[in-house]
Amino acid sequence: MNRVSRVFRRAWQWFRRASLWRRLALLLLPCLLAMTSMELWMTRHDALEAANSAYDRSLLGALKSIDANISVASGGLAVELPYTMFEFFELTASGQVVFRVATSDGLVELGSADLPESTVALSTGVPRFYDAMYFGEEFRFAAYRRTLNGLAVGGEGQSILVQVGESTRSRQDFTARFVRRAALRDVAILLFLVCGTSLALAAALRPLTRLAREVQARSADDLTPIDDADLPADIRPLMVAVNQYMTRTQELVVQQRQFLDDASHQMRTHLTTLQMQVDYAQRETAPDRLAETLKAMGREIGRITRSTQQLLALGRSDTVALELGEVNLAALLRDVAVELLPMARFKHIDLGINPSMPVLMAVADEALLREALGNLVFNAIAYTPTRGTITVHASAREHSWRMIVEDDGPGLTIEECATLGHRFQRGQRAAKGGSGLGLAIARSIAERHGGGLELTPRASTSGLHAVIWWPRCACQGKSEEPV
Repeated sequence: MNRVSRVFRRAWQWFRRASLWRRLALLLLPCLLAMTSMELWMTRHDALEAANSAYDRSLLGALKSIDANISVASGGLAVELPYTMFEFFELTASGQVVFRVATSDGLVELGSADLPESTVALSTGVPRFYDAMYFGEEFRFAAYRRTLNGLAVGGEGQSILVQVGESTRSRQDFTARFVRRAALRDVAILLFLVCGTSLALAAALRPLTRLAREVQARSADDLTPIDDADLPADIRPLMVAVNQYMTRTQELVVQQRQFLDDASHQMRTHLTTLQMQVDYAQRETAPDRLAETLKAMGREIGRITRSTQQLLALGRSDTVALELGEVNLAALLRDVAVELLPMARFKHIDLGINPSMPVLMAVADEALLREALGNLVFNAIAYTPTRGTITVHASAREHSWRMIVEDDGPGLTIEECATLGHRFQRGQRAAKGGSGLGLAIARSIAERHGGGLELTPRASTSGLHAVIWWPRCACQGKSEEPV
């Protein structure tokens, strides 16, 4: 049993790896051969039935001719055999013709007395045809029995049996010739079907062959969509899926290149500054200046750490899959505020949450939202002057959620509000040491949720009004905030 199972498994694996040509040949040829064999069997059956019908009519004619020549007009039984017709019948039958005429009382017996009788009882006046062996050869017989009226001797109730038989050789020859011609015809049709199927398959697979050549000829970095205009409709969905996959791969490659460009751009500046500080420290001998240089190097290392974290956050916001879930916005704002509260206290900034904010349960990726809000609050603390005020709160509209950070810092011009939020884009009054990635991270995360980042100057006082919004139906792609 295990051996049979292994053989079957290997055969199935071979079939799965076989080319379409082999698969179709393995599936179609047995079906075509079975259909041809069945058609030949039906042809032979029909030919034999047609031959029997034709030859039986001749046999019945001979039987009727003998019966017509039986006479009792003289009071006795008189039979005149049609020898001329027998000769003609033998010529057409291409074989031996035998007959028998016998009365039921056995007094009259003409022809071949040993002819086999029908295994089924004959009905009076009804001819019956049957096959039987006679001297080792197949014969076809016609038998007929009728009553004899008018005999002077024997009385009433006498009957006479007439049998005529012929060899079935001519019928078999006819059937064999018919079947042979049918077989030749079917083989020709089978060959035509195989050749036609092969040509049709070659024509059908030509687009795939062309497609394979085009893909092989592409360069390694060519991820442009493949033209599917000339492909068959059955193959087109596959190409649409492949093109979608290539588009996603291309976007991922672009994001990776963008990340490398961003990282190299940002790290090069910090490392150059750090190298200059190290060179200066190596030349400096005064202890107080050396200590000041080491402090500057520590601050630069802190900025490098901050930039690295922001780059990683930006790369993660661009590529990581959204893990949507229910988010308590009030709890999220409180956690971010508590996390950055020491930094705010160091500058004596009043960092707080709007106390009138209701409990809002939104649907979003909580980790990404925490990163976006943290960057907005961090920027607000960085640019708000000492003893300033920063307020964070959240709200819900009919179709969207919003997280707002307001500060009373120097703010931004309307032109800056329209352009900031892109990578390394900084305002005119940006503090020294910033990277220009904080707003880019917030914008990227908001857009991943299908929303956006809004920056507007505060109307009543100085400062900035920053809003992260996203639709209640979080979806991919950028959309306009519904009002």
